[in-house]
Amino acid sequence: MALPFLTVRDLLRFGVSRFTEAGLSFGHGSTNAYDEAAYLILHTLHLPLDTLDPFLDARLLESEIDAVMQVIERRAKERVPAAYITHEAWMHGQRFYVDERVIVPRSFIGELLQDGLQPYVADPDHVTRVLELCTGSGCLAILAAQAFENADVDAVDISADALAVARRNVDDYGLQDRVTLYQGDLYAPLPEARYEVIITNPPYVNATAMQSLPAEYRHEPELALAGGDDGMDIVRRIVRDAGKWLTEDGVLVVEIGNERANVEAAFGGLDLVWLSTSAGDDNVFLIQAADLPAQV
Repeated sequence: MALPFLTVRDLLRFGVSRFTEAGLSFGHGSTNAYDEAAYLILHTLHLPLDTLDPFLDARLLESEIDAVMQVIERRAKERVPAAYITHEAWMHGQRFYVDERVIVPRSFIGELLQDGLQPYVADPDHVTRVLELCTGSGCLAILAAQAFENADVDAVDISADALAVARRNVDDYGLQDRVTLYQGDLYAPLPEARYEVIITNPPYVNATAMQSLPAEYRHEPELALAGGDDGMDIVRRIVRDAGKWLTEDGVLVVEIGNERANVEAAFGGLDLVWLSTSAGDDNVFLIQAADLPAQV
């Protein structure tokens, strides 16, 4: 009996059709059915992820076709994010291990770290201490260690499971001597210190939005997503206490997704600086230490 598929091109066409038919949601590394199918096919076949065209007409073994079909069907039927199938996520050309213990990395703070948060951090080389709250997989702590080469990075998460994933990534990047992981509730587990930079991508999804999340997002830990009625429960606590942990010229950088209106309602009295990212100017805000309340 002839196989229904022979080449990578055949599987790619089928994958796009299958994902479109299933009405999948994207946003965990790709934004459309074509890119998602191409990624999953290349990964499953152990081919370079950035090189599709030379392999499009390659004839495949039956075992290879079966392996790809299993992946396509799992993505379509179970609505599992692709990153949980491949156990990897990519940010700015760098690979991080992920599984269902953490949300899939997709923070816009990562792109802001590429230039060391300039001009708000005058000289990245002079930064000596960085804190990341709600670290999850540890990807932002690792990117921060790369951006601020002379800094020690402390990274906190309340979830022991998440920190196990973060530990694997820190070890993979050989940053055990510069990135220290703490388990606990925000600032609580930290030794006394002052940081030039605090970054965080905390739980911020409001209660109404949580009820309408696509199935893909429901595979992620709710603890890392849900931010209370207005999404600001954790953000309020981070902002409230940040002044106790920042240096005089330090900065706090917070990612809040689509919650700008709720941020401005919660912190309208503060001088918020909205940072430009590839998604626009509404996803990440910065507060300088001098603009935080003196007493909270």
